[in-house]
Amino acid sequence: MIADQDFRIDYDEYGRGPTIVFVPGSCSTGGAWRQVMNTWNSEFRCVTTSLLGYGGTSERRSVGDTSITHELDAVERVIRKTGGPVHLVGHSFGGLVALAVALGHQTPLASLIVLEAPAAELLRENGEHAHYEAFRQMTDGYFADFADGNSEAIAAMIDFYGGTGTFASWPPRVRDYAIETTAVNIRDWESAYDFPLARAALAAMEVPTLIVYGGASHPAVRRANALLGESLKRAIVATIDGAAHFMISTHAERVGQLIVEHVQRVEAVR
Repeated sequence: MIADQDFRIDYDEYGRGPTIVFVPGSCSTGGAWRQVMNTWNSEFRCVTTSLLGYGGTSERRSVGDTSITHELDAVERVIRKTGGPVHLVGHSFGGLVALAVALGHQTPLASLIVLEAPAAELLRENGEHAHYEAFRQMTDGYFADFADGNSEAIAAMIDFYGGTGTFASWPPRVRDYAIETTAVNIRDWESAYDFPLARAALAAMEVPTLIVYGGASHPAVRRANALLGESLKRAIVATIDGAAHFMISTHAERVGQLIVEHVQRVEAVR
């Protein structure tokens, strides 16, 4: 744990070797990466954390201030504690936060790995209006449903990402945590929609990057991440056949393999 008088950030560390910092997505904690890390033989120094409002990490955003910079501050503190530079890995909203850290140029990164970031604003920036509206229609309906009192409104968002029936298939404790943190997830989406992804800024980024998305993911998610790969000059894009958004659980071994291969490529050059 990283803590000062009014702010706490989850921090756990395992193993030795090149440092990989793992940022999970919404409705999750650093423990979400356990299956991926278990595919390795302690060959890396693995650092996990949680986003604002999840696990032991404090929420610092408010109704009037959902800027993603608050998330950056937390992840940058984690990176500074490791001593850096690090290979930064982010899934879902954690992937968008990781991308924002790389674009901010405030902490040393050896590389970046992004798994299915909700880069909706990149779709809008590039005129991909049908795919952008798919995100917007999902979140508008989900937010309204929650405001009307449906405690399980988040199921619509989960099923958008994982396919119909995904939420119902989760273990009760996982569903319960998603329900418990719905208000935080809504704030995550507000942060994502408020984060501009200008093509010029992406094109200028020099960090070697791996973009990963699932072959069975929602078309809007696939297009957003393919477009992200096209926009970054030093990006490699990988698709996991048969995987959807929650690939770090359903396809942990393949995710782990892609991360290892990327880190080894970068370390060989460094």
